Amino acid sequence: MWLKPEEVLLKNALKLWLTERSNDYFVQQRRRGYGDEGGGGLTGLLVGTLDSVFDSTAKVAPFRILHQTPDSQVYWSIACGANREEITKHWDWLEQNIMKTLSVFDSNEDITNFVQGKIRGLIAEEGKQSFAKEDDPEKFREALLKFGKCFGLPEQEKLVTYYSCSYWKGRVPCQGWLYLSTNFLSFYSFLLGSEIKLVISWDAVSKLEKTSNVILTESIHICSQREDHYFSMFLHINQTYLLMEQLANYAIKRLFDKETFDNDPILDDPQQITKRGLENRAHSEQFNAYFRLPKEETLQEVHECFLWVPFSHFNTNGKMCISENYICFASQDGNLCSVIIPLREVLAIDKTNESSKSVIISIKGKTAYRFTEVNDFEQLVTKLRLKCGAASTPCHDIGAEVALSSDSAGPSDNLEEQSVTSQKECSKTVNTEALMRVFHPQNLETLNSKMLKEKMKEQSWNILFSECGRGVSMFRTKKTRDLVVRGIPETLRGELWMLFSGAVNDMATHPGYYAQVVEQSFGTCNLATEEIERDLRRSLPEHPAFQSDTGISALRRVLTAYAYRNPKIGYCQAMNILTSVLLLYAKEEEAFWLLVAVCERMLPDYFNRRIIGALVDQAVFEELIREHLPQLTEHMTDMTFFSSVSLSWFLTLFISVLPIESAVNVVDCFFYDGIKAILQLGLAILDYNLDKLLTCKDDAEAVTALNRFFDNVTNKDSPLPSSVQQGSNMSDEKSNHSKVDITDLIRESDEKYGSIRCEDIYSLRCRNRLYVIQTLEETTKQNVLRVVSQDVKLSLQELDELYGIFKKELFLSCYWSLNCPVLKHHDPSLPYLEQYQIDCEQFRVLYHFLSPWAHSANRDALALWTFRLLDENSDCLINFKEFSSAIDIMYNGSFTEKLKLLFKLHIPPVSRPANEKEAESVKNSPDKGKGKVDIQAYLSQWQEELFKKEENIKNLPRMNQSQFIQFSKTLYNLFHGDPEEESLYQAIAVVTRLLLKMEEVGRKLHSPTSSAKGSSGTVCGEPSEGTTETHLQEINPSLLKGEPQWSFSFEQILASLLNEPALVKFFEKPIGVKAKLENAKAFQLRSRTKM
Repeated sequence: MWLKPEEVLLKNALKLWLTERSNDYFVQQRRRGYGDEGGGGLTGLLVGTLDSVFDSTAKVAPFRILHQTPDSQVYWSIACGANREEITKHWDWLEQNIMKTLSVFDSNEDITNFVQGKIRGLIAEEGKQSFAKEDDPEKFREALLKFGKCFGLPEQEKLVTYYSCSYWKGRVPCQGWLYLSTNFLSFYSFLLGSEIKLVISWDAVSKLEKTSNVILTESIHICSQREDHYFSMFLHINQTYLLMEQLANYAIKRLFDKETFDNDPILDDPQQITKRGLENRAHSEQFNAYFRLPKEETLQEVHECFLWVPFSHFNTNGKMCISENYICFASQDGNLCSVIIPLREVLAIDKTNESSKSVIISIKGKTAYRFTEVNDFEQLVTKLRLKCGAASTPCHDIGAEVALSSDSAGPSDNLEEQSVTSQKECSKTVNTEALMRVFHPQNLETLNSKMLKEKMKEQSWNILFSECGRGVSMFRTKKTRDLVVRGIPETLRGELWMLFSGAVNDMATHPGYYAQVVEQSFGTCNLATEEIERDLRRSLPEHPAFQSDTGISALRRVLTAYAYRNPKIGYCQAMNILTSVLLLYAKEEEAFWLLVAVCERMLPDYFNRRIIGALVDQAVFEELIREHLPQLTEHMTDMTFFSSVSLSWFLTLFISVLPIESAVNVVDCFFYDGIKAILQLGLAILDYNLDKLLTCKDDAEAVTALNRFFDNVTNKDSPLPSSVQQGSNMSDEKSNHSKVDITDLIRESDEKYGSIRCEDIYSLRCRNRLYVIQTLEETTKQNVLRVVSQDVKLSLQELDELYGIFKKELFLSCYWSLNCPVLKHHDPSLPYLEQYQIDCEQFRVLYHFLSPWAHSANRDALALWTFRLLDENSDCLINFKEFSSAIDIMYNGSFTEKLKLLFKLHIPPVSRPANEKEAESVKNSPDKGKGKVDIQAYLSQWQEELFKKEENIKNLPRMNQSQFIQFSKTLYNLFHGDPEEESLYQAIAVVTRLLLKMEEVGRKLHSPTSSAKGSSGTVCGEPSEGTTETHLQEINPSLLKGEPQWSFSFEQILASLLNEPALVKFFEKPIGVKAKLENAKAFQLRSRTKM
């Protein structure tokens, strides 16, 4: 590898390096302790330790080339090599291409400049693709070389970054280097002759966390396959941890959670992953989550600056964040002030004098924002003007948001402006009013105390709008949050839900989309629409809006349209409850975009088949309970209680457990604060009921206490009619418990647990995602092993190890291939046995590792035939049950079972030549798991297997002559290398002769006229020692073309072989599978490297 030229003082290096050859301009050296010395001795140990611990060029390679000039003590390192072949190649290149040129220069300085320039040019040419995105290409090249040398992973394995750290082996820290690549975490250390190599695949990581204790102030704890690993002494531990977290989650998504990964094409190519790319991606995700922006937005620039807040008359310090379509600002104290400015709303961008470095952004509605103390403000203005020029074209005709101005029109006028085009197209079918306005219009003539309070709330919001603006670009301050906690007025709820959720941006950038999807999905019939129809009348059935066709039809259209838009989610229970509440306060199209915001951004992965997102947030909730309510954790011995009781809280945002008039206040806070509001409220509810829960003796009693609490939550300020309010329907006589007002409960949750930061929740979600998915995988494995163990003789431990090898081979095939076809078949909704399946090539590799017959000369043919035999449905995929059944017969089968397996491998259709479909393995195999699971089909299949009788050997087809010859050759191959090889050869020759005699006699009895003719082709001679192979060669089908075809039944072959004790002993001798399993685990990855 060529190195960036660096000065080397040779005088101090003589003790560590030996010169092997030199000329006037170059010196080739070898590191002491390497090469001819064999690495032994104290010198080798010390040098190896130095190379491992210190960050120097020497740590990379034991060979190097220096450039020298006559009469100078200064040398320049220009190349290094991991072996003699590599360094010799560089030396030869220098002699052939550089040496002749150097003689023309007059001065040593010119020679050195020329050599340095040439080497830098070579490095630049090499690094155009591989290292262009790295901060320090030279050091990264060195690390990449050592990474390949130490671990021997395939060249396709992309090194992302590396760190110096300590690995704790027991209580002893070992200093070394940690390498983070796309699929593995690797560590290497060499200290005084003790070498440590550690390779952990990201998909095996079940826990990743930062920890600290008395010995380790800060360390990173990794749990993989029930083993704990600790790394410490990082220079930037937070940066390292975040990167490890991202890589682990990327691998988990790619291999286990294809539903999520398919929606994330950015990381589809492992070769494109870089450290900087991952960091930028993390920043973009947090940026989009904080400002509720579409997932497609990427954070491009961040500028420290001040924003003038006109209603408070002061400048607030914060950060201006710029993406493709938005300019956002957040103050250093996140609650103080934030602003979102869509570029489609911008009218002009100006700059003022250089002293204040100001940027003024004017938007529709006669509102302007002044940012001051902006670095490079002139360049920023130029960039933003270009962006706005590109964004302004489609914006003028779309009145998607309320104009940000104190003079803006009322809410009803503004809402009517939204999506004019789509409303015209579907005005006959789509509701243009929120259901609450249709079924519960406010009567101004009958103002009671509750209505007066509602009007006072509206007036408070109108005052806020006059100060902070109205619409997507309004100032969001602490006062805004306080008003949300008090509860949003009924008339403003739909508008503000759209605003705070970011759904207003989705609807503005997709005019007419909803009407189009409604039209396209109309009349579709699938499992999702059937489930929707079943649940329509279960959605808020007590509300008049959903007792009429108006509400039911609107709910049907929204849910069906969303299932059509996102078939990966389709429809999930709880979506109907949430959507029905959205329809009460938002127009139909707005309700659709609110549902999109909830399912795809605010509650990611909640509404897929495995509700992974909800399980992750439940795990986060459990951690917060441990931290904030430790006395409850000590009392509840099983934390799964909180998961079971809180699942509906998260899936329905408390709508399913709280009265509707109280639940909408929770939804208000959710759209403003996100999942943080739900977690805070959950903690507050447990805290409120702490004394009761501590006295509960079991889970049932605790559930009863919580349900009684929810029944007594009220909203005393709700203006809804009493006929609609669920809390007021319960008579006071039945309830002796004190009422709890939802506003007080939310305020208390904010005061006690408002310190929980969104950044902490994001980190907890990432960490617990690993745990949740690995727990689901463990459940899958345990269910598979339970089913398979009933049919095989392998022990549970052996099955466990076999399953790990089976799954690892599947993943190894997917690590370095883009759009791996095998992964496309992974569908977690399928039955456990069908979730992971291997193709023919993967089975061949495993057969070589695990089969006791793998030493046979025709092992590839045996592997192919075995795969065909197991692949009963001919889809070129087999599952673990099928795979383990074959391995079990090979190791634990009786003589008859093993012989029957070999017999079946040599008869059609198993023994046909390989076709193109099998050669391409699963490339053309049918797509599985794309549709919904046919439960009835699987039940009938399982029933057939349950009552399936053991295969009768009499039903096996007969084996013809060519198949029998191949069968005999396979037996010969199996015997090769056995201590009793010669006696086995003789035994099989005797059996062959006996079978042929039996066939001849049988043929004579059935057709006497052809007996003489038939006997001429029969070989009956006694084989001599060492010539048993010729016996089969003489039985050549080509010589018997004119003879009648002879064949054998399985019973005949079995009876003949049973007469030979040597053969019976060979097949019945016990074979240990444990050694094969250990060997497979040790060399599985290494074999992939060779391939």
